[in-house]
Amino acid sequence: MPHDGSAGAGLPQPDAAGAGLPQPETAGAGLPQPETAGAGLPQPDAAGAGVSDTSVPPEAETPVGVRALAFAGAASAVLYVPDADSDDLRSVETAGHAPAEYGLLERVALSGGSPAARAFRARRPLWLTPAALGSCPEGSPAPPRARTSLGALPLVTGGRRLGCLVVGAGENGFEAEQQHFLERYADTVADVLAGEAGTGGGRPPARLSSALRRMRVGSFVLVPETGVLDADETLRELFGIDPDDFDGTADSVLARALPEDLPALMSVLEPSTGASGRRRLDFRVRCPTGEMRWLSLSCRVAAGAGDRPEQVLGVVTALHRGDDDVSRIQWLTAMLDEATTVRDVSQVMVTALHEFLGADRVALAELQHERLQVTLLDPPQRAAWPRSWRPQWRAEWPDAPLSALPTLRRALRDGRMGLWPASTAFEPGLDGIGPGGLAVLPLPAKGEAAGACLIGWDRPHEFAPRERSLLTATAALAGQALTRAHAHDAEQELATMLQRSLLPRRLPGLPGGTVVARYLPARRGLQVGGDWYDVIALSEDRVALVIGDVQGHSAAAATIMGQMRTAVRAYAVEGHPPDVVVSHANRLLVGMETDLFATCCYAELDMDEGDVLFVRAGHVAPLLRHPDGSAEEVQVEGGLPLGISMDADFPMTAVALAPGMMLALVTDGLVEAADLSLDEGMRRARATLAKADPADPGRVADDLLGDRGRREDDVALLLLRYDGMKTRPVRSGWVVWRLPDAVMHARRFTARTLRRWKVEEATDAVLLVVSELVTNALVHTQGPVRLELVLRGDRVRVCVSDSSPRAPAKPVIVDWESTGGRGLLLVEAVSESFGTVPVAGGKQVCSEIAVPGREPASVGAGPGVEGGDRS
Repeated sequence: MPHDGSAGAGLPQPDAAGAGLPQPETAGAGLPQPETAGAGLPQPDAAGAGVSDTSVPPEAETPVGVRALAFAGAASAVLYVPDADSDDLRSVETAGHAPAEYGLLERVALSGGSPAARAFRARRPLWLTPAALGSCPEGSPAPPRARTSLGALPLVTGGRRLGCLVVGAGENGFEAEQQHFLERYADTVADVLAGEAGTGGGRPPARLSSALRRMRVGSFVLVPETGVLDADETLRELFGIDPDDFDGTADSVLARALPEDLPALMSVLEPSTGASGRRRLDFRVRCPTGEMRWLSLSCRVAAGAGDRPEQVLGVVTALHRGDDDVSRIQWLTAMLDEATTVRDVSQVMVTALHEFLGADRVALAELQHERLQVTLLDPPQRAAWPRSWRPQWRAEWPDAPLSALPTLRRALRDGRMGLWPASTAFEPGLDGIGPGGLAVLPLPAKGEAAGACLIGWDRPHEFAPRERSLLTATAALAGQALTRAHAHDAEQELATMLQRSLLPRRLPGLPGGTVVARYLPARRGLQVGGDWYDVIALSEDRVALVIGDVQGHSAAAATIMGQMRTAVRAYAVEGHPPDVVVSHANRLLVGMETDLFATCCYAELDMDEGDVLFVRAGHVAPLLRHPDGSAEEVQVEGGLPLGISMDADFPMTAVALAPGMMLALVTDGLVEAADLSLDEGMRRARATLAKADPADPGRVADDLLGDRGRREDDVALLLLRYDGMKTRPVRSGWVVWRLPDAVMHARRFTARTLRRWKVEEATDAVLLVVSELVTNALVHTQGPVRLELVLRGDRVRVCVSDSSPRAPAKPVIVDWESTGGRGLLLVEAVSESFGTVPVAGGKQVCSEIAVPGREPASVGAGPGVEGGDRS
């Protein structure tokens, strides 16, 4: 910044009352008023102090214009454009002090020797000291401002010369940082001018202020004693502060800073007594969207009586990567800190090396067991890389043995960076990566090489000393990040294996329906959570659909999830009704004495009749799509989540399904988030389900998931399309009395039923099975016995239920002289299938007998029955 011998150079000089500084308490404070347009801008010297500028129109300035230009060292700025009616440059906009005080005229000849004309013709910036200005034939400041400096910056875009920007400062001129900022500012002004072409007439906009806003330069005035902060709109945008959330205090700004950068920022914004002069700080803020942003703050502390800081004036800009090596390393450090996976680290490195060094090729590889496992290649096309890599190209990237790359192996062994100029001959494994220059960077971590980075240029590239330092620092940061990311990836892989082992590997094919499932882990922390789903085949025509969610995202949540899924499945296959299954699971979780609870939705479906019994324990309601395209939430009576109370009640709700309906069971991760209420999420899910094409359940499930982006929670989804049974089964039942002739009555009932069904061909085999099963139930069990016959297609199903949970045992050896023990062997011999299933209060022994000459049943009413789809 300029130094003219005064402590406050480049900033307004306060007196005891704080005069000359913008006052945030008053409207328009900190802005030049029409009567004193130069107030608040840097004074070029003491000689002209107090000179007013009545030529600056009120609309020529905005808060951002005055404050930002002041910190760029510019006391006056004039925008010149070519005059369409003459061979001149004419002034169309000014800012700050009167241009005449710096010898800046309203018009200058294009062919003259003024700084504006010379810069316009040469198409390059001119930075003129007082001595250089003294030799100018025109455009030199007249006394008393003879000891001033000027900068003339041509405005050029797309090869077109649009004008010239001239800025004035004190006798010490502009520092390199200020020159860099003003050159970027001039480029932006040129873009603003170019954008005006063809917009028609009317009053031209304030180009100088528009350019500053486009550059996103924010400004502020802070009163440290009260914490009152006058911040313009651009500054609030840079910090990601909504206007409605800004309370006019410094705390609103400090709350956005990253914790590790907060102490340095507070030391600047809360200066101690005696602190004065200019300060600069680069820091990071976290926006509400989660984006981390680098900002650069430049400020000036103005002290009052007793050297107490009265005001802090400053500007904030977005820190551009590549401004300097320090900024580059700061940005790279921050980005690698955000990268969690090996893929993320590789992508950050590729981006950095392309931007920092203009590299044409970048390859990043991990070193694993003497082999290079390439994690990222840019560009990704095979043709851009050595031919020897192509035969080993697997799936996405090559896996090259280190022995085939002696140059790289030597660099990894020695741990030294290798830089080779253009036209260096390499082994075939490296040939063509960098014809204009090749850099091989070992990536050190914990005393050994974690991997390697290859950087290639197509055109001849000179390795400057500063590039060597930058590459060394980059390699060290990348090696540490790669090691950390590899450990993270290994942890995530273990978590994924754990999650997959706890969820069903495949879903069963259902008669009369299709079921699909989807599961997505949360994209934060350990990607293992408590969401689960299951499809349990209870019998040939009954199935249970289960979905649940254990609180939390941790190994503990996953462990509880696995136990709950196993428990629910065990209770279900025992034959308990839905309310008993959920009640048993609740008592189990309460007895485990864990701090975690779980929600669950259990649905038992009769595939023949389409009847569903729902039980909901604290879970979101299921969704139902009707054949006409409408969708609704199923009104299922709810109970407490599992694990809350031992005596919780879980009522059942009955719902009838018709062919063509789709049932969706979801977890709250699908319909609720920090920025999405549960009601709105359910509304969106219903709308998506209504618009979906039921012909493809898998596509419907994917549509419901949508683009989840950065997921805060696990997402589980279970979707059933109910097609119904094309051939409805025929049923008939009989309660067996415990009388001496009970088996005779059972046989007579069976014979009558078979004649009514016109399947007499199977009578002998069916009567044999009925006799044996009923006899066993009466002899070996107590309580009621029930016989049920079912005809479906070409099969007659015989089911005998009793109150004993013990399955019938077949004898291992039957003696020739034995008078019994052969019944189950005979049943098994004449049956197409035979087995036992548990039911509530006992068991059911079932046998299926084929009916000769009948067509087999077709189970699906739709286009066909698919197997389960799980992803």
